[in-house]
Amino acid sequence: MKKRITLLFTLLFLGLNFGFAQQDEECITKLSIFHEYARAKNYDAAYEPWMVVRNKCPKFNIAIYADGEKILKDKIKKATGAAKLPFINDLLKLWEERAVNFASKTSKGEYAAQSCQLMYDNRKLLNKSKEELYECFDAAYKLDKDSFTNPKSLYTYFSLMVDLYDAGKKPATDLFNKYDDIVEKVEDEVKSFSEKLNKLITKEEAGTALTSKEGKYKKYYESYLKAYDQISGSIDQKLGDRANCENLIPLYQKDFEANKTNALWLQRAAGKMSQKECTDDPLFFKLVNAYHKLSPSANSAYYLGILKDKEHKTSEAIKFYEQAIGLETDNFKKSKLYYRIASKLKARKSYGKARSYYRKALKLNPSNGRPHIAIAAMYAASANSCGDSNFNKRAVYWLAADEARKASRVDPTLKKAASQSVANYSAKAPQKSEIFSSGKSGQTIKIGCWIGASVTVPSI
Repeated sequence: MKKRITLLFTLLFLGLNFGFAQQDEECITKLSIFHEYARAKNYDAAYEPWMVVRNKCPKFNIAIYADGEKILKDKIKKATGAAKLPFINDLLKLWEERAVNFASKTSKGEYAAQSCQLMYDNRKLLNKSKEELYECFDAAYKLDKDSFTNPKSLYTYFSLMVDLYDAGKKPATDLFNKYDDIVEKVEDEVKSFSEKLNKLITKEEAGTALTSKEGKYKKYYESYLKAYDQISGSIDQKLGDRANCENLIPLYQKDFEANKTNALWLQRAAGKMSQKECTDDPLFFKLVNAYHKLSPSANSAYYLGILKDKEHKTSEAIKFYEQAIGLETDNFKKSKLYYRIASKLKARKSYGKARSYYRKALKLNPSNGRPHIAIAAMYAASANSCGDSNFNKRAVYWLAADEARKASRVDPTLKKAASQSVANYSAKAPQKSEIFSSGKSGQTIKIGCWIGASVTVPSI
């Protein structure tokens, strides 16, 4: 009786299902054994009982596949050379078995991409060509784009496309289309994680402590945002000069007639030319006007604003930028528009207006620290003109440091850069000896001009 009760509690603890004749006592016992070994990271001891359950009761419990993945990855890590091969192939087989036996718990794109990545990481051992590997990733992406989210695999997928383009095996059109596919996919994932992180940041900023569970989620969201930020830079670096104006303009000129009623093509072409600073070419005007006429949108209005900027018609440009904001219904994308417009105003040294737009960007996406960094830079650039004494001018750097510190607090991708900015600004602000000699310790200083803010002198 005690044995049966123990087994019953084991089943309940592991969350096992009771629907299969295969679930005999040996499977129950050995599953409990290998699961405990796996939890203790004793994967060598877990291997034998795990294989018994895997072969005898493949539909018994998802732990067969979750723990089995860890067991085989450990085998691969410990093996060298050709000795890795049987375990690599078995892990690929295990993921296939999981898809058959636990289809509802196996995201197709995620596991297909995982298999492709394993083959890519071991391509020499498996004798896989770049063409084969690219087709593997491409099939996984087309199979289930929504769950193909791993940052490393997204980069590998694009990197293979670039390599095939360089080898003359893919045309420029395919390269640029794939770049747009991957960049848009990364942006979608960044948006998703940012929106989740924003809720937690808003709670913290309001002075409410996060629960232990929320703290773990915050770290999880931040880790993914860091990874996506890293691969975004790597993707652009990998593309490099292949997408310069000399390559883009003749390609888009050649394809324009065939695509002048294709809103997505026009949007991507105009976007790429804007990104690569090809906006002086008449083709950009042609693309933007065709796009806006066909499908008026936030993007098309923004590009028309760029055209007016090029003509030095600032007020008209702002009108189009405002129209772009009015047309955009997605808060994440609207935040990006505010940021872009603010950056253009900052470049013109219209600091007051720029700050207003940066703050609007922050309101819609508080986990993006770049507006804080930009505001801090504008404060620092105005130090000499916004103070009425040498001490007060340098006090502006405390404001700049405080703003940069906000970026470090909310944006996981900017912690290092923001910390460097804080140190730089703090070094330019009055030091302890100067505070002492000024007699202003603990006092509040009002900063004039466009800044219109106050800063408290540190107490010494």
